[in-house]
Amino acid sequence: MSNLLIEIGNTAVKASWSDRMTLGKTFRYQGEKYMDFILSLTAREKPAVMVVCSAFPLSEQETECLRQECGNLLVLDRNHRDLLLRNGLPSYLSYDRAASVAAARYLFKGRGCTIVDFGTTLTIDFISSDGTYSGGNISLGCRTRFKALQRYSRSLPLVEIPENPDTIGQSEVSSIESGVVSGILFEIEGYLNLHPDHIVVFTGGDANYFAKRLKSSIFVICNLVLMGLALMADEYAQSK
Repeated sequence: MSNLLIEIGNTAVKASWSDRMTLGKTFRYQGEKYMDFILSLTAREKPAVMVVCSAFPLSEQETECLRQECGNLLVLDRNHRDLLLRNGLPSYLSYDRAASVAAARYLFKGRGCTIVDFGTTLTIDFISSDGTYSGGNISLGCRTRFKALQRYSRSLPLVEIPENPDTIGQSEVSSIESGVVSGILFEIEGYLNLHPDHIVVFTGGDANYFAKRLKSSIFVICNLVLMGLALMADEYAQSK
């Protein structure tokens, strides 16, 4: 495994070594010392290419530190938009979504795709059959919705994602559970009905949870972002 893929998200960091499009073991870290986590991965082996996809810009000091840990460093954040434009993607798109699009284009070439990422945010992206990015939407993720209800109301409790939510709530807690989960299901079904001929791909932490509650045929690829980063790392290595 020669390349190292790092996805720094809103709430956690995911990482994996890769050999072209083959991913190794996935590592996950949640905390503020994400640089220490990354350096722990390079302590025994220096990657040929390190791709760092970050939800926020890395500092110059962080970038220089990571550059010392690899043969080639590819930073993908809001300060580095050129790769988006070269791949026919809008400059406003976050790189985690761009990586998902790249992976879906690779896996389902010649087919239209609807990609749904269940994370801190809920994102929906559409790809036409010729690979053109058609646009997408951003909404609140499942856990974010539960937290928002508790934070912005005066009396509602904080509720966790239920294993088996009721269709219609019969108590305060079950009303919140069914309201959030059913709301997301109705939302997703509406998006899937826009393009019934599309391949449907779910990714993110809650992908399996929602996939088993829908009747549609769905591909669940939890590491879709990392697969896209592996593709970008391989293309970057070949360009050097």
